[in-house]
Amino acid sequence: MNTATVPPDPYAYLPQVSSFVLESNDARDGEPLDPKFAHSWEAGSKDSSPELHWSGFPNETRSFVVTCYDPDAASGSGFWHWMLVGLPPTTVTLARGAGNGSDLPKGAFHIRNDLGGKAFLGPAPPKGDRPHRYVFAVHALDVPALAVTEDMSPAFVGFNMGYHTLARAVMRPTFAL
Repeated sequence: MNTATVPPDPYAYLPQVSSFVLESNDARDGEPLDPKFAHSWEAGSKDSSPELHWSGFPNETRSFVVTCYDPDAASGSGFWHWMLVGLPPTTVTLARGAGNGSDLPKGAFHIRNDLGGKAFLGPAPPKGDRPHRYVFAVHALDVPALAVTEDMSPAFVGFNMGYHTLARAVMRPTFAL
């Protein structure tokens, strides 16, 4: 495939920020996600978010936002699979399935994904499409809470988050049917 046709990384054109470490017992950067995390009935869908844990973020961190975005979706604007805001700075791990649960720390909530649900929506690229990148990111913010609600669009939340991001940790597993 011609790399010129691959959409850019979603953070390539934003102001540079510090980075820290994002890891997972369920996913690896650049490697295929297990189908159990997908949104495809053919793949045995569970729409279960992978376990995530992070470290090395700035001491000034007041909260975190966790996101999952597919820049390769054939929409012209990518596809938001998950946005979890309001995580306190003491939260440094999310268990497998946390993207679907309501057992979140006080003040944390899900923003609607691009399908309209307020939970993690697993990968679902068209059958036969090249592998899509699923950009999981943890954003360390300088505020304890963003002035957003669960019904706002991920793009609007991202716009507001951009002004408060101290650092970002990113992992890009892939998925294809």
